[in-house]
Amino acid sequence: MTTVGIDTSNYTTSIAYFDGVGGLNCSQLLPVKAGELGLRQSDAVFAHIKSLPELAGRLFSHIQAQDIRAVAVSTRPRAVEGSYMPCFMVGYSHAKMLSDALHVPLLEVSHQQGHVAASLWSARRLDLMDTPHLAWHLSGGTTELLLVEPDGRNVKCTRIGGTTDISAGQLIDRTGVMLDLPFPAGKHLDVLSQSAQMTELFKVKCPETEFSLSGVQNKVEQFHKTHRQPHETAAYALRCVACAVHQATKNALKAYPGMTVVFSGGVASNSMLRGAVMDLNPVFAEPRYSTDNAMGVAVLAQRYLEE
Repeated sequence: MTTVGIDTSNYTTSIAYFDGVGGLNCSQLLPVKAGELGLRQSDAVFAHIKSLPELAGRLFSHIQAQDIRAVAVSTRPRAVEGSYMPCFMVGYSHAKMLSDALHVPLLEVSHQQGHVAASLWSARRLDLMDTPHLAWHLSGGTTELLLVEPDGRNVKCTRIGGTTDISAGQLIDRTGVMLDLPFPAGKHLDVLSQSAQMTELFKVKCPETEFSLSGVQNKVEQFHKTHRQPHETAAYALRCVACAVHQATKNALKAYPGMTVVFSGGVASNSMLRGAVMDLNPVFAEPRYSTDNAMGVAVLAQRYLEE
């Protein structure tokens, strides 16, 4: 029993299949010119239109059409009123055509729900889909601490903390542009930071579960002007993010004692962040399933069939 998932986010085109145990995710980053911080939505839509057929061809060489029992697609960033981004319509149009051609159900989910499912599946903790837990969605556009609760075979994500301005991913990407790194800059900053020796950081104020990162950007720029060492600047920016996330998580666990904390989203694959929160007994996705992917969307389709 095979399901297909499609996700066309503002960073990555991806399509995946899941057979109840394992599967395959085929993805491609959207092309961004050097020195730029992402794409306009019209350019992102065009990039998805170009990439998705080739990725689908790669995926369907591994599965048979008659084995596909459902198709799922992310149609919006989050499952909340007013959440919308045009790039997700590319995935929806392809998913609708595929489900109609195969006469199988089409399940619409959010990009965020797909991240949660992908993280839990890759961490071998799908049991948490049926248990309330805390989850960080740390990506280029989102830095949210969520209370995740079962909602049928899917999950309901309620924001209980996170940033009040720019996301962790935005801070990382802006630091990357300053250091002339490719976009998105997360994995490049991660590698660069590993040779740093200094331990200086700007401690972000986090009295409860929310914090601001816009001031950190200024501090990172000042730090780089003073030290002029890319690897130290990369580590400085990442330490600030990791410290803020760690403190917000500790504060949240006072209100939700004993809950498991799951980390998803591209920023959650960062090695410095992972090291900083190990005392909280976290659940992490495999790095390749922390970044944008369609595997979680396909997993949700499989769970839909189990109802």
